[in-house]
Amino acid sequence: QVQLVESGGGLVQAGGSLRLSCAASGRAFSYVPMAWFRQAPGKERELVAGVSWGGGSPYYADSVKGRFTISRDNAKYTVYLQMNSLKTEDTAVYYCAAGRTYSDYSTAADFISWGQGTQVTVSS
Repeated sequence: QVQLVESGGGLVQAGGSLRLSCAASGRAFSYVPMAWFRQAPGKERELVAGVSWGGGSPYYADSVKGRFTISRDNAKYTVYLQMNSLKTEDTAVYYCAAGRTYSDYSTAADFISWGQGTQVTVSS
C-alpha cells in the first residue's frame, strides 16, 4: 500500500488560495488513482477531486469546479490540490487518498490508503 502525508492546510480569508500537497511512499504511486476528499463537521466525507493513474480528465465535485485543480507529479510521488477563490463552505478536514493499483475509482470505497488529514479553514 501507499503511505500518504498531507501538508499545506491552514487559515485563509474567503477569496484566497491554498495549495495542499500529499507526499506518497512506494513505487506503486504511478499506477494508482489519487483523490482528495473532505469532511466538514456533521457532514459525510465528500470526494472533491480525483485523478486516474492512466491519464484522462480529472474528476471534480460540482461545488469546486472552476476553482480547484488536482495534479500529480509521478516523479515526486506527490499529488496536489490547488484551491482558489475559497469560500467559507470549503472549510473542512481534507484527506488525500490512494486507490488500488491499475484500478478506476468512483467512491471512497475504491480507496485503500488515507492520509491523516489537514485542516482548511476559510474565514469570512
